[in-house]
Order: sequence, then C-alpha cells, then structure tokens
Amino acid sequence: MRIAHSHVLLDACCILNFCASGNLLAILKCIPAQVAVTQVVQESELKTLQRLENEDNTGAVQFEAAIEQGLLIVVDFESEEEAESFVNYAAVLRDDGESATCAIAVHRGWAIATDDKAAISFFQQTAPYLQILSTPEIIKYWSEEADLDSSALRNLINAIRVKGRYFPHKSHPLRSWWEAASTGVDR
Repeated sequence: MRIAHSHVLLDACCILNFCASGNLLAILKCIPAQVAVTQVVQESELKTLQRLENEDNTGAVQFEAAIEQGLLIVVDFESEEEAESFVNYAAVLRDDGESATCAIAVHRGWAIATDDKAAISFFQQTAPYLQILSTPEIIKYWSEEADLDSSALRNLINAIRVKGRYFPHKSHPLRSWWEAASTGVDR
C-alpha cells in the first residue's frame, strides 16, 4: 500500500472497524504516513466506543492509547475556509464526522480512509486528486506486513464483521479477498 500524502485522515467507520478487530494500535503503527482523526470524529467516536463496549471498553482504551502514543493525532479546523467547507459538506453529506474529515483533507491535501459510499462518491467529485483508502485495503496491507496466518486473519475479519458490522460493498475491489480471508478459503 503506497500512500501518496503525508497524512491519512481516518473517518469514524474505519476507526470502529480497527477497534472491532482488537488491533487498532498495531494497524496504526504499520500505516506508512501520519494518521490523524478530526476532533469532531474523536469526540463522537470515543462516546460510541464507550457505549458499545461497556463491559471491557477495549476499543475505547486502544483509541485513547493511540492518541497518547502519537500514533493517532487529533486535528481541528485551522482556517475559516476549512470551517466553511465543513458546513457546506455537512449540508450535502448530513454527517458531521465525514464532513469534517473531508473538509480538512481537501484543504490540507491529505488522504482519507473511509468506507462510507456517499462520502467516497462526494470525495471523488470534490477532490479527485486525493487518495481514498478503505478498511479492506488497510487490513490487507497490515495482515501482510504482520505476516498473519489465515486463522488469525479470519478471526480478525469476523470480529470486524460482527462487532463493527462491516462487510465490503459488492463493487469493492477487495471484496473477494475479504470473503476468502473470512472463510480461510483461497481465491
């Protein structure tokens, strides 16, 4: 996985999936760029993680640890233009997290990681020159870098499917890889 930008902004869906995998810190360590999250996403997702995992709060603990260790930096709007784009994008996307992520990525020339089809479509129209990553791309890259065996990868993908409620859409280029990895059958 080659990242053509200095930073990758993670949208909430990717954070939830990586937390669901139980390997957020290891995944963030392997991404070959500075990984960031917007303050809007941080505030809403930390609450979601705490609410989803009341019993052990593993996701919330990993999320906070990633920030403390500098694996994940939190960024906020730095200009009126970024804040104005956020408002304009929110009117279209109707989601504050994705809108903040798009606004900052567009103005700073950063890559974005999201699985939301509407956000991907909007981002491709608004800033086609910026790289868009997804959960399957990052998980595939990390699993290869970490040399995960098929059993560990299957368990990880199934955890994302169950806890994160994520499965790649029909047209995702890595859908067949994801399906094969989730069953342990090579395709």
